[in-house]
Amino acid sequence: MATAKDLVLDVLQSLPDSCSVEDIQYELYVRQRIAEGEQAAKDGKLVPHEQVMREAREWLQRL
Repeated sequence: MATAKDLVLDVLQSLPDSCSVEDIQYELYVRQRIAEGEQAAKDGKLVPHEQVMREAREWLQRL
């Protein structure tokens, strides 16, 4: 598992020299969210597609 420092170094190496602090923050945020989603998938904490569609239909009917 990569450390937080490894992640930051990887992000810094992957972005252009002209990037802003906001660009760096955004890239770190996106990578963290992806990692969280991958971990949720490994842990079986996903919502089945059918359930999402059913809840979306119910929500749309209330509009």
